[in-house]
Amino acid sequence: MAEPARRMPGAGPSPAAPPPGQGEKPLPEIHFANRSNDPLADAFPDKRAAHPFIGMLPVAEGDVATLWADIHSRPRTARGVAYIHVPFCENHCLFCGFYQNPWRETEGAGYVDAIVAQLETFARTPACEGPPLQAVYLGGGTPTALSGPDIARLVGAIRRYLPLTPDCEITLEGRIQSFGRDKALMAFDAGVTRVSLGVQSFAEHIRQPLGRRTGTDGIMAFLAQLVALDRGAIVVDLIYGLPNQHPEDVAQDVRCCAELGLDGLDLYSLNLIRGTPLLTAIEKGKMAPAPTTGLGAYFTAGEETAEAQGWTAISTTHWQGSLRERNVYNLAVKTGADCLAFGAGAGGLIAGAQYRVTSDLADYAARSGSDQPLARGMMRAAPATPVYNALKSGMERGRLDCHAVDAALADVCGPGTLGFSAHAGPLLKQWQAAGLLEPHHRFHRLTRAGRFWQVAMTGRLINWLGQHPDLGDLK
Repeated sequence: MAEPARRMPGAGPSPAAPPPGQGEKPLPEIHFANRSNDPLADAFPDKRAAHPFIGMLPVAEGDVATLWADIHSRPRTARGVAYIHVPFCENHCLFCGFYQNPWRETEGAGYVDAIVAQLETFARTPACEGPPLQAVYLGGGTPTALSGPDIARLVGAIRRYLPLTPDCEITLEGRIQSFGRDKALMAFDAGVTRVSLGVQSFAEHIRQPLGRRTGTDGIMAFLAQLVALDRGAIVVDLIYGLPNQHPEDVAQDVRCCAELGLDGLDLYSLNLIRGTPLLTAIEKGKMAPAPTTGLGAYFTAGEETAEAQGWTAISTTHWQGSLRERNVYNLAVKTGADCLAFGAGAGGLIAGAQYRVTSDLADYAARSGSDQPLARGMMRAAPATPVYNALKSGMERGRLDCHAVDAALADVCGPGTLGFSAHAGPLLKQWQAAGLLEPHHRFHRLTRAGRFWQVAMTGRLINWLGQHPDLGDLK
């Protein structure tokens, strides 16, 4: 996400930290929110991320092969999903930090062969047994760049070799540029239940400078076609904070989604990533800079419009337009579920071991059908990871459940552990006074400002929780 400009000393509201009680140490004020009449703008100086490796410990290079064999030698025990990576793109969109390989049509069939070989090999391991997978996500890159027959062949292999729940959500991610009605029908016939397309913005004056080639009329016409097929959930990604964009543009994008009858949308803040063409162009003065302050107005425009259209928030970034949309995969991976990873560069998590498959295409193709370890680096979950997952799960959904965090703490540290509410009470109370939280039954529900700052708040809560007296060396 794009970071708001850092506040200079004396340039705005100062943190309002409650005074420490008798005999208590002063609490670290860096975690407190600024108190102002506009928490959307002023609550924090930055949108600090909750690092994905919180609670993970690196595995020595010499131990990777042993750990890889170990996690595949026994049935899984945790709820799980799967991720299939297709690391090719027709062009490098200016804002994207995930570009890996240029798309060449001649490479599609061979790459699908390699994934199918990895799926077949995995199916012979004990790790294939265990709880059936709730969702599968074909991401990238641009999976829709694959030919229709190759998409169908890949989805068929997923259904043949992986243990799936009867209602398993199978998402095909992609771009309208490389998709089409016939290809969509092949995907749905093969078993895809959900299509997620990167629109970013419907406005041509915003899209085209970013390298998005399809015009507004073409986008609207194709999305209307997909909806009319009535074969699965149709979802789009929108980004706010783009160059040349204003809050009303975001509101209009959300209205377009509702008018088209889409089933869901993601509303993300632009993340200006070092090394991306967009940030390079901005730094060289070739493009107007994206907004770095006032992003709360963009977020508010999107949320208020979604609410006015009768949509329902099912996370702090995702909106449901119909009951067909469940967003199972995204919620699962953000809340600690196992994730089986297939494809060059795919990242996964099994039995507390986080890994990334080799991203070298030739190396991947050579070893995908063998018993050799595919991981190029692994991390192991620390004992406190379930506690952090319980916290992140509630924050992602916009309602922090202290009971769930307490239960995870008790499991990790044993009965009699100091409760999360007692430990984090001063911070939660200060955030409530700052307009970021409100009580709702047993939950701390995030306000609109809290939803906007959710990532920054989660990072601060994790840092605060890291000081919990009963976690000690378990961190």
